[in-house]
Amino acid sequence: MADSRPQPPHSSSSSGGADEAALLLCGARLTDGRTVDVRLGGGRIEAVGTAGSLAVGTVGARVDLRGYLLLPAPAEPHAHGDTALSADGDGPVSYQPEEVQRRTTEAALLQLGHGATALRSHVRIGDVPGLDRLAAVLRARRSLCGLAELTAVAMPRVLTGVAGADGLALLRDALKMGATVVGGCPDRDPDPTGYVEAVLGLASESGCPVDLHTDADDPARLARLSAMAGGLRPGVTLGPCGGLGRLPAQVAARAADQLAAAGVTVVCLPQGGCGGVDRRGTAPVRLLRSAGVRVAAGSGALRDVSNPVGRGDPLEAAYLLTSRYGLRPEDAYDAVSASARAALGLPEVRVEAGFPAELLAVRGERLAGALSLAYSRVVVHRGRVVARTSAVREYCNSAAVALDLPRQGRAQPS
Repeated sequence: MADSRPQPPHSSSSSGGADEAALLLCGARLTDGRTVDVRLGGGRIEAVGTAGSLAVGTVGARVDLRGYLLLPAPAEPHAHGDTALSADGDGPVSYQPEEVQRRTTEAALLQLGHGATALRSHVRIGDVPGLDRLAAVLRARRSLCGLAELTAVAMPRVLTGVAGADGLALLRDALKMGATVVGGCPDRDPDPTGYVEAVLGLASESGCPVDLHTDADDPARLARLSAMAGGLRPGVTLGPCGGLGRLPAQVAARAADQLAAAGVTVVCLPQGGCGGVDRRGTAPVRLLRSAGVRVAAGSGALRDVSNPVGRGDPLEAAYLLTSRYGLRPEDAYDAVSASARAALGLPEVRVEAGFPAELLAVRGERLAGALSLAYSRVVVHRGRVVARTSAVREYCNSAAVALDLPRQGRAQPS
């Protein structure tokens, strides 16, 4: 059984709730094969040394990570908190603010248990609910403070034509309320190019990043978007771009070159689609990467009407990128960690002194094995353990289990 609820660490003393409390991670294995101790303090990595070489002081805590692989924590670049887990109930989906806040919080904690300490949630605005869903997601963000970092993308329905003025005014209000990213679905607007122009104009005016839903199946439209997005700071992200994979190879390659030249990031959804686009499919990640496009991976829909299943697990996304799309395990994990954090505008994380203490420990010795079968996990956010999942698998007595085989529920000797 696995319990992914946030719990205090199994340590020699309590680290308390302060980010500044010292914490020593003991005996962790790194991807380069070294076994190390890692000391955390003030929300950052203070020191990395050989196992047994570091001290934490009299007020610090120790966490035994023998048998665990220590990694930079993943990030979730494409979530839908307002609709997440809505397929689990009976009857029509409720979008009452209290229910949206509950689902958003529960989904964020689920993904935190998997290791994602930062999440970006796309939220629809407009129509009858107006800004109610966004307000609920922002309340969830406040309740998660200290556990995970949640940011909101405002997604207006229409930004052109007669209704466009109202949509643009609502988008401005969303930014004032606390949304930090301008988004939307230009494919669903009567004038997709006009929609993109409106979004990029407001983003340039407000200094906000852009994160748009598009299937990317129209090469002419994608070329115009790339031309308009070029040079915009702090940057433009597109997803899930599954339509790129359905284009002729030469056309898709030209589109990838245009995206790379414009500095656009693509977020693919290897675990499934989302309600922001009408068709499924994963972007051609190897083609995009070879063209120089930054590719991150997210979870998309999480047990809602557009995808009734889903785990929201970044390691599963990395596993699929390796097993189905041919990426090396290191490149696949980069898509859910370093590239995902970069897409969210977050600082880089390495298991080195001076970097943010955003870490994930998974039971295992090598990255490929961790992506395949990593149940037991310890999640560190701002220098303290915020979630622990412990998995123990047991078998009945037999000659087979008498062998000294590795188990998830037992630390391996370092």
